[in-house]
Amino acid sequence: MCELFAMSSRVPATLGFSLERLARHGGAEGPHRDGWGLAFYEGGDCLLLREPRPASESPLMQFMERQGLRTKLGLCHIRLATFGALALRNTQPFARELGGTMHVFAHNGDIPTLADQRRSGPARFMPVGDSDSELGFCGLMTALAPIWDEAAGAIPDLATRLAVIADYAQELRALGPANFIYSDSDALFVHADRRTQPDGHLRAPGLYLLQRYCWRTAPELHDAGVNLTSIRQDVALVASVPLTDELWEPLGEGDLIALKDGLCFGADGRQVEPEEAAGREPLPLTH
Repeated sequence: MCELFAMSSRVPATLGFSLERLARHGGAEGPHRDGWGLAFYEGGDCLLLREPRPASESPLMQFMERQGLRTKLGLCHIRLATFGALALRNTQPFARELGGTMHVFAHNGDIPTLADQRRSGPARFMPVGDSDSELGFCGLMTALAPIWDEAAGAIPDLATRLAVIADYAQELRALGPANFIYSDSDALFVHADRRTQPDGHLRAPGLYLLQRYCWRTAPELHDAGVNLTSIRQDVALVASVPLTDELWEPLGEGDLIALKDGLCFGADGRQVEPEEAAGREPLPLTH
C-alpha cells in the first residue's frame, strides 16, 4: 500500500525533515518505489510536483528536502502500485479545480471495483489515468460540486463539506480500504480506514495524527515595522505511519477530521483541542 503525509499549520513552515523521513520509505527503507508527489498550497492555488520514480532516488525530492517551500498546507504521497500502470498519470496527489480553487487528493488502499463505475458518457470530472484512487477522487469531486456551485464563489460551510465527505467516505469504505487526505485549499480533510499492517493483516489504524504548538520569536517582522516579539505556531501532521518517536495518535476506522491553520475539527465541524485530539498535554515543537 501507499503512504500518505500532510501538514496544516497556523503560520507557514517547511517540511524538510518530514519529507526526508518519508522519502526513505520510498525505496531506501520501504517498498514504495513507484512514484511520489507533493502539493504545496499558496492561497487557493498549489504547486504540484510528481514523479513516477522512487522518492529516495529523486534529485527533485532531495532538493525539496533541503530547500522546500514554506507553506501552511502541504500534502505528500509515495506510491506502491497495485492498480494502474507505473506512469505520471497515475502518480498522486491528483488535482482538480472547483469553485475557483484547487482541490488535491491522495489515497491509500485498494478499491479495484471502482473501475466498474467508470462513466461511459460525459462527466464533469473524468480521470486522466487508470488508477482506482483517481476514480475515487473524481467521485468525491462530483459529490462536492453541488455545494460549491451553490456557494457561488464563496467557500461552503465547514460542517456542510464534512457531511458530504463523510457520506462519500462511507461508500468508499464499503468497497475497500479508503484512507485519504484531501484539501480544497481552505481546510485539509483526513479520512482514516484500515491499512495492511506489518504482520500482513488488514486493520486500523490507517492514519496517525500529531498535534503540537509552540511559541517562537519573529525578528524577521521587525524590519517591516511590526513589533511582534513572539507568535504562536500550531501544527498538525498526518501520516500513514509515525515519522518521529513522539506519541502519534492512531485514528480509528471511519474517523473523519478537518485540519485548518494547525487546528483540528471533528466531523461535526467543532474544534477539538490538542489535549482532546492527542489525549495528553501538548508538547513544544523544535525549530
